[in-house]
Amino acid sequence: MAFLMKSMLSNQVKNLGLGGGGEESKEESTPSDPAAAAGMTREEYEEYQKQMVEEKMERDAAFAQKKAERACLRVHLREKYRLPKSELDENQIQMAGDDVGLPEDLQKMVAEDQIEEEDKDSILGQLQNIQNMDVDAIKEKAQATFTEIKQAAEQKCSVM
Repeated sequence: MAFLMKSMLSNQVKNLGLGGGGEESKEESTPSDPAAAAGMTREEYEEYQKQMVEEKMERDAAFAQKKAERACLRVHLREKYRLPKSELDENQIQMAGDDVGLPEDLQKMVAEDQIEEEDKDSILGQLQNIQNMDVDAIKEKAQATFTEIKQAAEQKCSVM
């Protein structure tokens, strides 16, 4: 019981600020100037802060550019596959300054895809697809269909 009373009273006295000057000595030991805490002069510390701010701005600009490039890619894919547009992507592109395009690697890939699609849509592309078809399988399917039609006709018509 005495321990409980002593701990309660000592806590109350510390809260009043009358006892335990240990907290004040801790505050005095740490320097109030951040430049001194970093071990630099005031001018060096200010120059360091400016460099940090400039680097952060450069990183933020590069990040915004990358986000806009990704948004541009998503817009391109949505147009290609006729999907609904996203205002978020359009806003990101506008925030980047509307001078955003697809990265060079992606432009090459898109160009290759467009060439392949044009080849498939052309007459020559269709002729190549015919060459790739399995003629025997088509012939067998046609004969099976012809046989089914012939049997159905024989059942319906007594002359055949």
